[in-house]
This record gives sequence, structure tokens and C-alpha cells, in this order.
Amino acid sequence: MSQYITASKLYDYLQCPHRVWRDVHGPQDEKIKESNPFVELLWSKGVQHEEKILSLIGEYLDLTDGSLDDRFEKTVEAMNNKAPLIYQGVLRHEDMLGIPDLLKKLPDDSYIPVDIKSGMAFEGGGVEEVGGEGKPKKHYAVQLCLYTDLLKRLGFANHHLGRIIDIDGQNVEYDLMALMSVRAKETWWEFYEKIKGHVSFLLKDQYRNKPMNSSKCKLCPWYNSCQKWCKESGDLTNVFYLGRSDRDRLNEDLNVETLDELIDLDVEEVMELKKREKKAGNGDFLYRIGEDSLKKAMRRANVLQNIKEPVLLEPIAFPEVKYELFFDIEDDPTQEFVYLHGVYERSEGKERFLDFTATELSNEAEKEAWGRFWDYIKSLPIDDFSVYYFSHHEKTTYKKLQKKYPDVISMDEVVAFFENPNVIDLYSVVQKDTDWPLSSYSLKALAVYLGFEWRDETPSGALSIQWFNEYLDGKDEAILKRILEYNEDDCKATMVLKDGIEKLELGLDAAR
Repeated sequence: MSQYITASKLYDYLQCPHRVWRDVHGPQDEKIKESNPFVELLWSKGVQHEEKILSLIGEYLDLTDGSLDDRFEKTVEAMNNKAPLIYQGVLRHEDMLGIPDLLKKLPDDSYIPVDIKSGMAFEGGGVEEVGGEGKPKKHYAVQLCLYTDLLKRLGFANHHLGRIIDIDGQNVEYDLMALMSVRAKETWWEFYEKIKGHVSFLLKDQYRNKPMNSSKCKLCPWYNSCQKWCKESGDLTNVFYLGRSDRDRLNEDLNVETLDELIDLDVEEVMELKKREKKAGNGDFLYRIGEDSLKKAMRRANVLQNIKEPVLLEPIAFPEVKYELFFDIEDDPTQEFVYLHGVYERSEGKERFLDFTATELSNEAEKEAWGRFWDYIKSLPIDDFSVYYFSHHEKTTYKKLQKKYPDVISMDEVVAFFENPNVIDLYSVVQKDTDWPLSSYSLKALAVYLGFEWRDETPSGALSIQWFNEYLDGKDEAILKRILEYNEDDCKATMVLKDGIEKLELGLDAAR
């Protein structure tokens, strides 16, 4: 089955173009065998949602049991017999295999694939404003293309359509021949055909691509293996924020493969070469790599490879106030629920942790916890406190909460809070004004570099979500204590980072 082009293979390719090859041809002894608890949680929630939808759709032919061969034969037989609705039917043709959640008969006796998803049908969880129509999710559309392709090849479809039943139970039709976006030049079907070709070459080992070093890959069973390869080979993606596309451009256009080769580049010479290539009609040469981004990558590579110490690029003056707050939230995106607002408060030599926690999965509990957080903020002396957080997640989440509970606080107040110069996103400071001898500028990577240790052996925001769901099931106070300690440590880590940045000395010349 692993050699078939499947919906999961297409999904894996869209998440990471390298994983398809590594799953089949990579060093299997380096693959993490244990399943990730958070991935298991997502799977469980998806199964629960699917069961809920199935209980509402009426009668259907269930083809879950049996071998793939048996299920394929029964699926074809059922469609020939014009079965109205088929669950877990198997579609197969040459090197392609698809198992859509549902196959629904249309009035003309053709079939349309229907997938049950535990997410919203449209990107961003809503409706795209341009044209008033929703923008399909890329992986949903590509998977529906595979099923429709199989139906067409087997003679059971004469269209390019698919449907999604989303988390809200909405039945959303995807036009697979539509352009991918308003400005796109490629249809979903053309995009699918291209992706399918890439996956086919990778599965057959007719083409190999490279892994990359990215903290976004932490849930992948190949994370450690890919990191190891990148570090041993001196790959360019060891440089923070130098991604796959820029790495591949530098590899192909300049034959620059390693950090040392990147550091040794002559920027003026490279930019002159880019101008000449553009004049010659090669506009793809170093596409989207300009002088500033190249200099930044080279500087970070030098800090990582040679300086091996953090560097302050611009002077930073943090506000001097009576109260310093280090702030972090915990939320479950699978349920759009914020269950903890944590603050580590430092004032006049004293420190304490405050939590505003929802211990029930209800709008009332979520609203009450958020309200208590704002009551605390309003109790502080105006203009004599500062707030430090890490990344825009808190800001984005609080705007969503305001729309959900508009009587707690106004949107103007939420906006004013985050626009206050004393409310500081440390990730933005790290990105703009510092360089570190690290491949990841995550809070955990930075705080650990500065000597901080989490009390939990497996500190993880994803695992905190799993713990919260376990707490809801049994109300075990030990689990709640673990969640609170993890959040407190995240807040403390933010404090350690702020203090660490303050101690850095200017070193721009050394970093160049």
C-alpha cells in the first residue's frame, strides 16, 4: 500500500515535500515509532466528529471491513448497482488508491466523493471576502481531486467536483476546475496533477529532495532524523528563517550547499549576477532573495557557525515600571477554547504566578476566566506596568475572544492594550534586534540556551492540550497542577529571555 499514491501521501507532500520519499526510502531505524499523544488526540476528535456526522446522514452501505481487494470489488459492484451512499469504499487504478469517507450518487447516476473533516471547509475558518466565496483548503481540494480522478478513470464520474462536510456539519462543494485563488493562474486540478507527479517520482525513488531543519516539523516522526541530517551536512536551513525554497534556490543558482559557503559569499557580486540574469530573461534566478535577506542569512549563519554567541543588533531599552508581567495563554484549537491565562508577576523584588483558568469546557467558564484576567490588568496602576509575551498568538486569540464575548471588554480596549508600547512581543524583538547561535528562535530554544529548565520532562504546548482534555475527562487535580506548572514555566522562560536580552552587548560588526 505504501507504493500507492494516496490521499495521505498527497497531504504529507503538502506538509513536507521530503516526507513522502523518507517514509518509503529513508533510514527506517531513525523513524520515531511511538505515536505522538497530540496527534492521537486530533485523530480521536476526527473519529468522534465522523461518528456524529454518520449518525445524522441516514442509511448508507458500510464497506469498512475486508481486504482492500474485497472492498474495491464491492465498491465497484455497489456503484454499478447505483447504491445511493457508500461509506469507506475503495477506489483503485494502477498506482492510485483512494478511500473517501463517502461516495454519493448524483441524479445522473455518477458519483461524487465526500470527505468528513473536523475543521472548517474554508481557509481561515471563514468566508473569503473577495467575490464572497470561500477559498478551499489546499489539502482538502487535492485529496478530493484524487478521489474524483479515480472515479473518472473507473467510469463513475463525468465532473470535477467534490464535497466536504466540515466541523459545523456544513455541506460544501468544491469546484476542482476553479482557479486556486483570485490571482492564481492554476486550477486546483492542474495543481493536483503537478503534485501527483512529484509524489509518484518520490515513491519510485526516481527523484530525491532534501529534508529541512524546522521547528514546525516537531510532530513528524522524522523530526530527529531530518535534524541530524541537516546538522551533519551543514545544510542552509540550519539558519533560522531560511526555509526550503530559499535553500533550494541558493543550492541551484549559486551552487551554495553549506553554511561555510554561504558565509563566504560576496553579496555585491551575487547581486550583480542577479541583475545580469534578469536582463538575460532569467527572472527566476534567486527568486525572492534580495540583498537584505541574503545579508541577514549570511549574518545569522556566521553567528551560528563562528561567533557562537548571541548578538545584539540595535540598542534596546525596556520600560522601567513597578510591575513586570510575563504572559502566556494555553488554548485548544481543536475546540476553539482558551483554558488558561497565565501571568508571572515581578514587582519590587517579589515574584508570584497568577492563573486565570477555565476548569469546565463551557462558554461560561471561558468567559469568566478571561474576565478575571482583565479585572487583574485593570487593577494595576496605569502606565506603571509592562507586559511581555512571545509571538502574536495571544494578540490574535484575544481579538477572537472579544468577538465571542463582547460584553467583557471592547475591541478598542483590546487593540489599545496590545498597541501600548509597554506591551511587548519579545519574539518581534528577537527577530528584529538579535541574532542567536541557534537554528530555532522558539521560546524553549532561547530560554534553554540561557540556562532555564522546565520542570516537566516533556514540556509542550501540544501536550498541554492533551493534558487539558484528560483533566476534563476525570478532573484529576494532579493533571491540572501539571498544566499550571507548565504554563508558569513558560511565563518564567519569557522573563528569563527578557533579562537575557537586556544583558546582551552590541555586536553588529562582529556578526557581519
